[in-house]
Amino acid sequence: MYRFALKIEYHGAPFRGWQRQKQHPSVQGAIESALAKLEPRVHNIAAAGRTDAGVHALGQVAHCDMDRDWGAFRLSEALNYHLKPQPVAIVDCAPVDDSFHARFSAVERRYLFRLLTRRAPATHQAGLVWQVKHDLDIDVMQDAANRLLGKHDFTTFRSTICQAQSPVKTLDRLNISRVETVQGEEVHFDVRARSFLHNQVRSFVGTLERVGSHAMSADDVQGALEARNRAACGPVCPPQGLYLAGVGYPNPPFADG
Repeated sequence: MYRFALKIEYHGAPFRGWQRQKQHPSVQGAIESALAKLEPRVHNIAAAGRTDAGVHALGQVAHCDMDRDWGAFRLSEALNYHLKPQPVAIVDCAPVDDSFHARFSAVERRYLFRLLTRRAPATHQAGLVWQVKHDLDIDVMQDAANRLLGKHDFTTFRSTICQAQSPVKTLDRLNISRVETVQGEEVHFDVRARSFLHNQVRSFVGTLERVGSHAMSADDVQGALEARNRAACGPVCPPQGLYLAGVGYPNPPFADG
């Protein structure tokens, strides 16, 4: 058996998320179907993160086990051929040993959230950003975001259907920046941790948008965190601005980490 790590990019709109489903299209299902074209059998791949419906990826990582040594370049080219015309691409591929596991070997997940601030409807970015029609005060947003850094009980920012055994997580980074684009100003959220709770990032962004709109304060966010109560959370933002941007490993399988 030969194990390969796959670095995957996808547009989440056509899928019900990463995880394979019987009745709905999924990214996992699309890749496993492509693998079955190469080696006709049941394939079960594992990924670093199970992104929700509508969420995108720039650097999702999965691993697959093959009966033949395809070689990294040949395997990626063959998979990309069989994935067409679906919006999924294998952007890198590397042989790894049997100890590598895309999920359990990961030590960091990096998420990007894009928020477009303009009144005119999004056209080219439609489905790729969350749009609000007003300016945001990113200084107060960053102040509030800083209150969330470190190890906390994040029950407030956890989906009620989250299956994680504990709500305690360590948030390593939540940086907010203003980015000028041809289509208008975007606010970007760079969020990093070893692992996340279900809907945690979208709960952060939805709450922080309220801070940037001066509907909540940084102290309100602090109070919401300490409340450990889902009802204290701000609105959960929509999924289309969220991207799994990268995954960190102690021994990265890819040259760019």
